[in-house]
Amino acid sequence: MEKKIVVVAFSGGLDTSYTVMKLAQEGYEVHAACANTGGFSEEQLRTNEQNAYRLGAKQYVTLDVTQEYYDKSLKYMIFGNVLRNNCYPISVSSERIFQAIAIARYARQVGAQAIAHGSTGAGNDQIRFDMTFLVMAPGVEIITLTRDQKLTRKQEVDYLNEHGFTADFTKLKYSYNVGIWGTSICGGELLDPTQGLPEAAYLKHCTRQEPSQLRITFERGEIVAVNDQPFTDRVKAIQHIEEIGAAYAIGRDCNVGDTIIGIKGRVGFEAAAPKLIIEAHRLLEKSTLSKWQQYWKDQVAQWYGMFLHESQYLEPVMPDIEAMLSSSQRNVTGTAILELRPYGFQTVGVDSVNDLTRSKLGEYGETQTGWTADEAKGFIKVSSTPLRVYYGLHPDEQR
Repeated sequence: MEKKIVVVAFSGGLDTSYTVMKLAQEGYEVHAACANTGGFSEEQLRTNEQNAYRLGAKQYVTLDVTQEYYDKSLKYMIFGNVLRNNCYPISVSSERIFQAIAIARYARQVGAQAIAHGSTGAGNDQIRFDMTFLVMAPGVEIITLTRDQKLTRKQEVDYLNEHGFTADFTKLKYSYNVGIWGTSICGGELLDPTQGLPEAAYLKHCTRQEPSQLRITFERGEIVAVNDQPFTDRVKAIQHIEEIGAAYAIGRDCNVGDTIIGIKGRVGFEAAAPKLIIEAHRLLEKSTLSKWQQYWKDQVAQWYGMFLHESQYLEPVMPDIEAMLSSSQRNVTGTAILELRPYGFQTVGVDSVNDLTRSKLGEYGETQTGWTADEAKGFIKVSSTPLRVYYGLHPDEQR
């Protein structure tokens, strides 16, 4: 009989390593696919390939979707200044969507009858993977050994060791998800809501003490230069900003949020590039967008971030939101200037030909040329009319 083909979403971690070996032992033709959204080094990818074959995979492939991830998600998160709970760059959650899309696409390509992933039953990733597979690979079986069998780390390690695969899967105090849009940190002190993360929990540490300026230049909302150095590759621009900001240990924080399945979750993170880029972009928008452009863009951007987190990227409304976000960026061109220091930064100013504060009609708090004093007084009086009407009838309610 022909072997059943299964594509395993392979990260190289314990759960997916166990899954590859177990399914190979059970007679499946295993294709281990590592979907890279910018979080794997070349060395890690080489190790993943070697380990996949050692575990019994017939085929290993790296699916590099970093550029697709930027074009179809990161770009819009920058346009929308998206931070979950005004705190957390939507990094892992958005990455998982594009990893799942890549895996589903590959499964269709090789004619797989099944797709497997290593998610547990307590987190968000199971939803992101399953929902994407159900939509993009209908009829393909979804296998989740870790979730279905409620496997412990010890059970998985013991199985691998018994079948000749020895690797250092000792239980670490923290677990990390490293990506182009930040590194999330789980475990350790975060399990106690009264504690924060110690210095040792972070992967990047402060190596630079002297303050410096960071200039990020945008054209229609996209990064085109960093410190006046041109970048045509937006991904490389993000990585360059990350390198600059990480030297100051910028972008550290903890977030408490609602998971898709309804429980609260607490995660630490370090994300220099997202924090710096979003605040620089927001600063430039304050000077180049109208009041109502900013207001309505913020409303739809909140929904965009929420839908990404909630595994609703394939919802048909998402391209509609992206269209508005893109349109809002037509005048967001110029340079935002930030002052960097150890563990933090502050905004300085903007340089843009579209800077609306340079209007010749008036200078805030100084002089006006676009209206007279009498016109100002008339405007104020008319604007107060609804309040004067109301309190004229209800003087007892005046505060």
